[in-house]
Formats: sequence, C-alpha cells, structure tokens
Amino acid sequence: MSGHSKWATTKHKKAAIDAKRAKAFAKYIKGIEVAARLGGGDPEGNPTLFDAIQKAKKNSVPADNITRAVKRGSGEVDGGAKYETIMYEAYAPGGVALLVECLTDNKNRAAADVRTALTRNGGTLADPGSVSYNFSRKGVVTVAKADGVTEDSILEAVLDAGAEEVIDNGDEFRVLSEPNDLVAVRQALVAANIDYDSAENEFVAGLQIDVDIDTARKLFRIIDSLEDSDDVQNVFGNFDVSDEIVETLAEED
Repeated sequence: MSGHSKWATTKHKKAAIDAKRAKAFAKYIKGIEVAARLGGGDPEGNPTLFDAIQKAKKNSVPADNITRAVKRGSGEVDGGAKYETIMYEAYAPGGVALLVECLTDNKNRAAADVRTALTRNGGTLADPGSVSYNFSRKGVVTVAKADGVTEDSILEAVLDAGAEEVIDNGDEFRVLSEPNDLVAVRQALVAANIDYDSAENEFVAGLQIDVDIDTARKLFRIIDSLEDSDDVQNVFGNFDVSDEIVETLAEED
C-alpha cells in the first residue's frame, strides 16, 4: 500500500510523540511474542521471529524489552498473553478498501475499537470477502534510499532469490516476493551489502486507486484512528497518493 507507506515514512521524519512511540513499541513487542510462541524462541530457526526482532531494533526498541518478549512468547518465563489474529474488512471514503489486521487477547474490545475508528471518520465495515479478494499475501522488504542503492542494484541482488519486482516508493524501495521467498530475498540483500529496514509478509492490493487531497486527508485520519488502538497491528489499503499530496498533508499536520 504505497500511499500509506509514504505517509508513515513522512510522519517518521517528524518529531516523535512519546505516547505514539510507546504504542508503536508495544506493537513490535507483541509481534515478537507471537512469533516466539508460534515458532520457538531461537531467531536462527524461526525466520518470522528474526524479522520481528530486526524490525524492533530498527525502530529503537530497547534490547532488554526484546529479550523479555522472546522469553515470554517462548514460555521461558511467565506473563505472555494469548493473542489471536483477526482481520476486518472495511471501506473508506473514495471507495478505498482497507484490511485491518488485529492482534488481540480480547476480540470484543478489538471489534469495538475498529468499528468506532471507522464510523467516526467516515468509514464502514465490509462483509467478509468483499475486500480481501483484491489483496494477495506477499513478502515485502523495504530498503531505504541511500548512496549507491538503486532500483537496478537491488534487482540485480534479489532476482535469483525469487523477488518479483522492486517498487520505487518515494524515500524507500519495496521488494515484493512470494511469502516463502521472503527470507531468501532479505538474505540476498545482506549478501550484496544492501541494508534493509524491514522484512515481513503483508497484504498487497492488486489494483490501486489514485486519490485526491481531500480523500487522502480523510483516509489518513481513519488510519491514524485505527492505529491508535492497541489491538490494531497493521492497516493495508488499495490506494495510492502522490508525493506532492503527502508533503502537503504533512505540513498541515
């Protein structure tokens, strides 16, 4: 979802609000716990845990917090919650489709949070299957733009590892692959001395909708409201927003 990704990148550059950062930390920690519970506490033998830890480190989550999360998730220490994944489908202004991925230990609370965030900001819940058909599960590795890192150099590094395409997304590149090829792709980048910011499976829309500034403003309001919920782990959508619109809205924020 390039529009949302560019918006997140733009916001990340601005001064971080402590409450927002703490909430983001909690979501990274939750992802680590779940990965450790499902695949064990050894990141070398659990690629999902490895990627969750790397993402947390890239976002400055303290090492002690990461270690404790791994231990809770793997059962080495007590205190780990039993989270489950729930996916909600929704429509936002402009006919934009959203997938809202929750990781929660309270389904009723998660449902209420999602419904409230949508209805207060002009969105609606959709029937199961009415939105998800337009999305495919993909491995996505993000690479920040830097000197010597180009679309061609990335493609050369990852083509034999199963990468499908490299997308220029403003301040970063997104490398798409089948989920089973995600580990091979990120390993190929490391072997080519290309640093990456994150590697994880996401839902990627097959067809995207270009939106104008008024629709983008409403969309970002919905996404911000959804992400304020502790239970919402990810929001995916089928919209694209121009760099000019993103910059304009960032100045308004």
